[in-house]
Amino acid sequence: MTKLIVDGKEIEVPAEYTLLQACEAAGAEIPRFCFHERLSIAGNCRMCLVELKGAPKPVASCAWGVRDCRPGPNGKPPEVITRSPMVKKAREGVMEFLLINHPLDCPICDQGGECDLQDQSMAYGTDSSRFSENKRAVEDKYIGVLVKTSMNRCIQCTRCVRFITEVAGVPELGAIGRGEDMEITTYLEGAMTSELQSNVVDLCPVGALTSRPYAFVARPWELGKTESIDVMDAVGSAIRVDTRGREVMRILPRVNDAVNEEWISDKTRHIVDGLRVQRLDVPYVREGGRLREASWQEAFAAIAAKVKAAKPERLGAIVGDLAACEEIFALKDLMARLGTKSIDCRQDGSAAHPKNGRASYIVNPTIAGIEQADALIIVGANPRMEASLVNARIRKRWRSGNFPIGLIGERVDLTYPYQHLGAGPESVAQAASGEFGEALKKAERPMVLLGAGATARPDGAAVAAAAAKLAQDIGAVKDGWNGFAMLQNAASRVGALDLGAVPGEGGLTAGDMATAGALDALFLLGADEIAVEPGAFVVYIGTHGDRGAHRADVILPGAAYTEKSGIFVNTEGRVQMAARAAFPPGDAREDWAILRALSDVLGHKLPYDSMTALRHAMFDAAPHLARVDQIEAGAPGDIAKLASAGGTPDKAPFAAAVADFYLTNPIARASAIMAECSALARGTPMATAAE
Repeated sequence: MTKLIVDGKEIEVPAEYTLLQACEAAGAEIPRFCFHERLSIAGNCRMCLVELKGAPKPVASCAWGVRDCRPGPNGKPPEVITRSPMVKKAREGVMEFLLINHPLDCPICDQGGECDLQDQSMAYGTDSSRFSENKRAVEDKYIGVLVKTSMNRCIQCTRCVRFITEVAGVPELGAIGRGEDMEITTYLEGAMTSELQSNVVDLCPVGALTSRPYAFVARPWELGKTESIDVMDAVGSAIRVDTRGREVMRILPRVNDAVNEEWISDKTRHIVDGLRVQRLDVPYVREGGRLREASWQEAFAAIAAKVKAAKPERLGAIVGDLAACEEIFALKDLMARLGTKSIDCRQDGSAAHPKNGRASYIVNPTIAGIEQADALIIVGANPRMEASLVNARIRKRWRSGNFPIGLIGERVDLTYPYQHLGAGPESVAQAASGEFGEALKKAERPMVLLGAGATARPDGAAVAAAAAKLAQDIGAVKDGWNGFAMLQNAASRVGALDLGAVPGEGGLTAGDMATAGALDALFLLGADEIAVEPGAFVVYIGTHGDRGAHRADVILPGAAYTEKSGIFVNTEGRVQMAARAAFPPGDAREDWAILRALSDVLGHKLPYDSMTALRHAMFDAAPHLARVDQIEAGAPGDIAKLASAGGTPDKAPFAAAVADFYLTNPIARASAIMAECSALARGTPMATAAE
């Protein structure tokens, strides 16, 4: 620790701190435009100038290390002053320079009300400018369908360049020209391709980069703000949902260092329009091969007639990827009362199963714990497509050095270098040998990341057992460290496994239930990723007119994740709470309430009339779900149990679990923005109406 005197207050800070961090630790407010805690230091804007006793001129506190400060006379600690007349004049001068070329766009700028330049010009600027020359003009750049540019406003802080290069790992932004002619642009003025690109909008301290889909939609002071959780993947990113009236207007990230830091994927941010269109807002009943609108009573009566005529073993239920724990628990309870054991949350055919213990289906090192690992083997996963923020965390660990990475599966661009160890299951047993095996032997905290591409196939159980044995062989499971990680890609999956939403003895799996003639009646709780063959009477509870609704005989309109309060468990086993930001459209209701009302008509009334009563019952069954934002750690012995299952996997190479990053669920498939992003990613731009 190093002693400093900041504005007369003596403090101790780590020697690796910058002056800016030290001043903030002392309670001083330091303005900045280019500095960001999660990016490298650029020292571009000079707004963070402070007075360092003994220095001939103000110093840029973001780029000056505490260890570089010279002590005062007689060994006195270095002294920093943040509010002296010199500092005030220096900051006013810097602000005056920044505003020389900045246009007066505030009334029409989407950054208005959330603009660092506005705030800091009020706090640290002056009321006039001495410059009367013409402002420079910069041509706006096309950098994609998600980010809108207004480059006249750019102050060259280079936050966007550093983020795209360092965090996203797709170095597509850079600076051309020098001095007054400097411009930020993509190379050859092409569109950005990173799935994290829209984070540059949050980083931009002026209005140079704004959200293209959100352009001229709303002002920040018009919006209600609700803190919630994302369900587009199993990471559980912390988000803020902004609403105006009953409508969701935008989604922004919240800071959560343990999960997503302060980034979110483009899919998380831009599926907003998918929440508004193709919504199911009234019940439907199929008559004569066509769906017609019906009342709740008619829909329930049609379901009751089929269910009561069917034997218990001819009933089943499949849980979708976006379901919250409350409705999963209610559905499982209802199926148990109906006497069926055919319920499954693994519509992709995953081998994950609670019988092997919780450690067998979660990311045991945790997402933040990836930074503690010192070697990584990825088996049958593409974390960039399946969990973008996990991929960003792996890249962050790789950038810190000494982190060998091996991949078994398809060769893909993961934004960091890796050694390709093979394409199929036979390479799993051989991963601990050879050149990469030597690197694994030196590792103290190795990690095995198993993806859905390996587990969601007929031999998934054998592959999972082989991966667990590999984790044991390389010392990834030991006291103080469990490096076995199963990466889920469905937000509902871990919570459903915790609640035991898998077939009981004699019950059918999701794949078996979907085959022709297997069941008389099948409930789909938002299950849209599985094709149900003809034969069964299908009851679909969901939000959008997607695949499940097309197959349904009765449709019961449910609530989207922004329209209900619900508990989700992310891929590392962290319990998280999503909050209601808006209300469901029309006659749509929360899913658990639909199941409760339906149970009454079926003659098997569920014993809870409120969300509170439901949660009490759920917490009795799974107590750890009551501990929000905590992780119930899995037992290391679970990995040994999984490894002992054995089995002989096929020789077929692993295939991608996510075919299209932008179209993985009903909300995303209803979004025109996601459709356009998907078309661009495939290299087939969408035709406009004029074409």
